[in-house]
Amino acid sequence: MALLLDNQFKDLPPDKAIDTKLFLEAVSHIPQFFDCLGSNVFSVIKSDINGNIMKIRAVYMKDPAKYVTLQDIVEAEREAHAAEWPKVGATLALMWLKRGLRFIQILLQSLADGEREENNPNLIRVNITRAYEQALKRYHGWIVQKIFHVALHAAPYKSNFLKALSKGEEVKEEDCLANVRQFLVNYTATVDAIYEMYTNLKAELDYTV
Repeated sequence: MALLLDNQFKDLPPDKAIDTKLFLEAVSHIPQFFDCLGSNVFSVIKSDINGNIMKIRAVYMKDPAKYVTLQDIVEAEREAHAAEWPKVGATLALMWLKRGLRFIQILLQSLADGEREENNPNLIRVNITRAYEQALKRYHGWIVQKIFHVALHAAPYKSNFLKALSKGEEVKEEDCLANVRQFLVNYTATVDAIYEMYTNLKAELDYTV
């Protein structure tokens, strides 16, 4: 579980403003999560997340003093690109990134809640399916959904997945899941705050790729 606990997200302040620098530091380790799922097919989501992180970082690095929080970036782009916004720059990148982060959140929460297939309790297909259907499926066209279907059948056993999250260490399942729950506290709060921000700013788009 070292992959998660070594890179925990920070507590949010009362106003739920997300510090851009701290967010980018924490989220930069998230793409490694998809290596734990084993199949190269998941590299599609991993690549998408990586690309969106790079786009947000590129905007932030132009003026760190101006873009202290993620909302600073989104609001600045709204002013600078009124006609194209929100389908532009870091605003668009963060919109897609939050969906990938939600996928991970739902997958881990499903595992932490003990959701499993009755006949195959060591498989995580039910957990991955729940995460995909709630976080990503509505934004994917037929071809991308087919790619996911292939990835689903290549998903690892739960025991192997938890071992990969623990960087190869042999850790008891209940201890792994306790660490997952600990990681999810600030992670979920951060993802929820981004979704809330997009709702409040009317920055959400609903189209398929």
